[in-house]
Amino acid sequence: MIKQFLNDPTLLLNAVGEGIYGFDLSGNAVFINPAAERMTGWQAAELLGKKIHQYHHHSHADGRPYPADECQIYCTMFDGKHRHVKDEVFWRKDGSNFPVEYTSTPVYKNDQLIGAVAIFRDVSKQHQTEHALRQALTQVKDLSEQLKDENNYLIAQLNEDWQDSGLVGHSHIFQNMLEQIKLVAQTTSTVLILGENGTGKELVARNLHRLSERSNQSFIKVNCAAFTPSLLESELFGHEKGAFTGANERRKGRFELADKGTLFLDEIGELPPEAQSKLLRVLQEHEFERVGSSHTIKVDIRIVAATNRDLWQMVQQGAFRMDLYYRLNVFPIKVPALKERKEDIPLLCTNLIAQLNKRLGKQLKGLSKKAISQLQAYDWPGNIRELQNVLEREAILSKQPILHLSQPLSMPPNTAFNISLTLDEAQKSHIVSVLELSNWKISGAHGAATKLGLHESTLRSKMRKLGIERDS
Repeated sequence: MIKQFLNDPTLLLNAVGEGIYGFDLSGNAVFINPAAERMTGWQAAELLGKKIHQYHHHSHADGRPYPADECQIYCTMFDGKHRHVKDEVFWRKDGSNFPVEYTSTPVYKNDQLIGAVAIFRDVSKQHQTEHALRQALTQVKDLSEQLKDENNYLIAQLNEDWQDSGLVGHSHIFQNMLEQIKLVAQTTSTVLILGENGTGKELVARNLHRLSERSNQSFIKVNCAAFTPSLLESELFGHEKGAFTGANERRKGRFELADKGTLFLDEIGELPPEAQSKLLRVLQEHEFERVGSSHTIKVDIRIVAATNRDLWQMVQQGAFRMDLYYRLNVFPIKVPALKERKEDIPLLCTNLIAQLNKRLGKQLKGLSKKAISQLQAYDWPGNIRELQNVLEREAILSKQPILHLSQPLSMPPNTAFNISLTLDEAQKSHIVSVLELSNWKISGAHGAATKLGLHESTLRSKMRKLGIERDS
């Protein structure tokens, strides 16, 4: 068998998996093995005695002509030098091409150069693997950057000491709001949350996100009033390295961080005109560019905005774009002020005290009846945020498990005292106010007697004495 291979070496050449060409000094093919036929689609009978270069080595991968005098295989025939070539292509008979790696080796006889041998292999799979690896590395780099950005964002959020409290209540106006949240949460519609400062607009936005199909994705918050106009644009859309003084590295904006999730734009009424225009484009086209870049980034985000301002009045004054207003005002949700839901104060206090126990290491059990009555008699211009502050102050001062108000609540600045009222008249006015607040319910946990800190029979006695009836 060995003798047979030695007598006919073409048997070995025909058996190898690499393509093999043999050339004479004129560049004509004198040998073509089966592997070369399989890879190129050209049969040996079609190419033997011909210059192969013009058949499938005539052009570069991008279509540029590849002159024969620059062909590395032909160069070996002229100078007798061995060459190893990468990053070229051979063209198949059907007009397609494939990447090759080949060697061209001079052939000598009696110390005379008589031709060359080219051995080549198809490196398509190798290129595909390298391309996939580069893509994977790019994705890993992008994910690493995103995780870094999201981590920095989450740390900032935690430093705000946000408390998941306040979104509780049994009042009709509050329950109606919760129903609206549940309805719109299952859609991708833009939501505009309206309400006074301290009413819990962010809590509404977070609850909306939690109930949506995007709950497993990011909830990203931007306070539009916390940044200068120039910094706000960078904060929203991100920036490239060197885009402005201090931009020492590329940074993703909140829109990119919120991709596939929810972006909460708090205090949207403070958005400067230029940023309003760019926000409108994102809402319409779902795309934007980072500051300092012309590359367009597409995102899939749900916008939830909030404001304590009258946006329509701002539109009429020219301070807010009308087209942006209509884009945002798809589904408005009004968050009631605390003075509109005073019957929820006991439940709110229970919730807030539980949070204070965790944060302050206390074991408070609740509020006294008198304290609850005092809290419900107050109009809370600062809403739930003010209630949180009052309870935290009392929790710090208290040495007992039951909280009492150590000092009277400050009346709102626009509250006027009627000094012409007698004591009985003032008492009557206060009792009537609490009765109206309780829908004229006297007994029970939410009745006027409990809120006033009185026994039911005592309250009824005072009502008879003061001539208080529902029609009065």
